[in-house]
Amino acid sequence: MAEDSDQEKTEEPTSKKLSDAAKKGQIARSKELGTMTVLIVSAVALLIYGKGLALGLMEVMKRLFTLNRADAYDTTKMFSVWSDVASAIAGPFIGIFALILVASFIGNIILGGFNFSWEAMAPKLNKLSPMKGFKRMFGPQAAIELVKGILKFGVVATVAFFLLKAYFIDIIHLSIQSVPTNIFDAVELMAWIFLGLTVSLAIIAAVDAPFQKWNHAKQLRMTKQEVKDEYKNQEGDPQVKGRIRRTQREMAQRRMMQDVPEADVVVTNPTHYSVAIKYDTERAGAPIVIAKGIDNMALQIRKIAKGHDVPIIASPMLARSLYYTTEVNDQIPEQLFVAVAQVLAYVFQLKQFQTKKGTKPKPLSKNLPIPPEFSY
Repeated sequence: MAEDSDQEKTEEPTSKKLSDAAKKGQIARSKELGTMTVLIVSAVALLIYGKGLALGLMEVMKRLFTLNRADAYDTTKMFSVWSDVASAIAGPFIGIFALILVASFIGNIILGGFNFSWEAMAPKLNKLSPMKGFKRMFGPQAAIELVKGILKFGVVATVAFFLLKAYFIDIIHLSIQSVPTNIFDAVELMAWIFLGLTVSLAIIAAVDAPFQKWNHAKQLRMTKQEVKDEYKNQEGDPQVKGRIRRTQREMAQRRMMQDVPEADVVVTNPTHYSVAIKYDTERAGAPIVIAKGIDNMALQIRKIAKGHDVPIIASPMLARSLYYTTEVNDQIPEQLFVAVAQVLAYVFQLKQFQTKKGTKPKPLSKNLPIPPEFSY
């Protein structure tokens, strides 16, 4: 409906809905979580490589502020100086930036996982709409970002105040220390204060990450009708599937009926069940059921059998046993071999008698050897 409201979207998004959204680049993301991860790792990297970086910078300063007569007249000296500078600070800088690079990747996939979408990268003309831009600037999402910004400022400012208060004596003490001890202590002190400030962002991230996940799911919620339509598109209309199944059953039944004239015997109970059996040594080593049915289907099998002079034998227990234990075109169970063999032997002897090539067979026993577990 055109007037569907957000309140009517009460169903959680299906896996297909989430998958389609991910293809468009719509996944839960928390900028605060990514920023916090990068800053914390940066502070840790500074603690790990800070002393080496300070030593490197000291060597660079010594090299750049030291000038002798030979250096002043050597026009190629500048290149060797820059080589010395690079070798002095390259190691610490590479270590710090490598950790930051890994943190920036991990921090942005913690929530929502890794996702790459060409569709999200494609330019969208609707982004150029001034009205939509105005709505983004003054909409609910902008208000949420403003609140988060104020909250971040308040948290970081409060934590910064307490950190400066706690380390105030140590900061003042740096002024009376000698070089290079004060430089190493200053770098370490700065790294710890930086780490304390960044850890404070965990408060914001702990609130923002669950909110972004909830908000993402809320935006993708579906109405009950949308869920039904998606199920129909994926699984097919139940009515159509029902018609297809009925058509398939009818086709299978027609093929089955076409095989009845080839049967050697039809075993009945004699009204509700009919099972057509054929013994073809070339196709299988045991007799097979080529047709079976109950009620109207059983009646049709018997009619076809009579029309093609297929013997019909009444054996209620055997008919039910064959019907429930054997599918069409399957061999009969081994446990029923003896019972079916007696029926087939009687039928073959009866045919011989009818063609005047043998004696009249004895009546078929009413108590065929059927195991109790096969009695129905």
